[in-house]
Amino acid sequence: MDVTTTPIPGLLVLRIPVHADNRGWFIENWQREKMIAAGLPDFGPVQHNVSYNNTAGATRGIHAEPWDKLVSVVVGRVFGAWVDLRAGDTFGQSFSIEIEPGVAVFVPRGVANSYQTLEDRTAYSYLVNEHWSADAKYTNLNLLDETVAIPWPLPLAEVSDKDKAHPRLADVEPIAPRRSVILGADGQLGRALRELLPDALALTRADLDLTDPASYDSVPWKDVDTIYNAAAYTAVDRAETPEGRRAAWAVNVTAVATLARIATQHRLTLVNVSSDYVFDGTAKTHTVDEAVSPLGVYGQTKAAGEAVTSTVPRHYIVRTSWVIGDGGNFVSTMERLARDGVSPTVVDDQYGRLTTAADLAAGLVDLVRSGAPYGIHHITGGGPVKTWADIAREVFADAGRDPADVTGVSTDVYGEGKDMAPRPKYSALH
Repeated sequence: MDVTTTPIPGLLVLRIPVHADNRGWFIENWQREKMIAAGLPDFGPVQHNVSYNNTAGATRGIHAEPWDKLVSVVVGRVFGAWVDLRAGDTFGQSFSIEIEPGVAVFVPRGVANSYQTLEDRTAYSYLVNEHWSADAKYTNLNLLDETVAIPWPLPLAEVSDKDKAHPRLADVEPIAPRRSVILGADGQLGRALRELLPDALALTRADLDLTDPASYDSVPWKDVDTIYNAAAYTAVDRAETPEGRRAAWAVNVTAVATLARIATQHRLTLVNVSSDYVFDGTAKTHTVDEAVSPLGVYGQTKAAGEAVTSTVPRHYIVRTSWVIGDGGNFVSTMERLARDGVSPTVVDDQYGRLTTAADLAAGLVDLVRSGAPYGIHHITGGGPVKTWADIAREVFADAGRDPADVTGVSTDVYGEGKDMAPRPKYSALH
């Protein structure tokens, strides 16, 4: 089996082995494992259609439906032609090829499809990854468009009145690409993602209540390609209370399970942000394959969220640590204390690295755009491992205060008289 590219991005030609003998022939017209291994996307077909044509010269198209499809011929031959109607540099790019049994073409969403039969009694087959719907929005192009100028081998004799009425290329509105969805768009990471993905559908808690199953129905998932889940319950200490425990599980686990179901159903990429808190902090540096061993409720919910996310075929579990961004955070708090003349007591026996929300957001987007392998990834700031007290002293020095004004204490001493959740001693991620 051979898969080759074409001038239209994503439009692929497959040549499938034909097994013939004196009785006839046999081909594996759809064989998921072999075709994916050869380079075909795992597009998840759900409906099989066959178009039978009585005479040579029957011509259909040019139609761009909102789904992917794999087209082939069961009996006969066709001249197939495709035009890219997606927004971008290749809008209007065309490609044509003759199709017979043993040749198939993968047509991505937004690429318009058409064909002309070259023999009588031709059966044209296509697998699609969405069920047909009368409500679906189609984009069409006229078969005789002068700009594209498809070289039809036969006169256009058998054409439907509907196809004759399609617009010319100059009047076609390009098909917009699928959008990303940012959940938790009002948080530090969410705001950083919005800067990088200005065309994304940015949803705040007011837009989508993750704990309300009905609220997910308001999102046009068929127009989405990637979910960036920057929403989380992060009140580590409050998560140890009965109310906090329920809230943490609702947002960090139950909501992620809903997103996993949606991502699987619609073949979306799910990017779920996790935490160093999934580890117990005994290893000085945590690798991606270290077994999770959370100490507290927050870490337990993030670990459970990772397990749920891993069930999605296209997923990124991204662990990070000590995130600071636009809004209240440890660094901004230390800056305020330094400015106000306060000499704080800060923990000096927890070790890790700060991660800016901007760097984390850039890393998340790069994972998706670069086609990095699905699975678990770590994205954190670089540099040497430090304690919270080390970082506080650097902030004080930058503010013109004496670093010695920051007093380092152990976690146990700092937590005396406080209801604190357990925290990993070492949070550095490899």
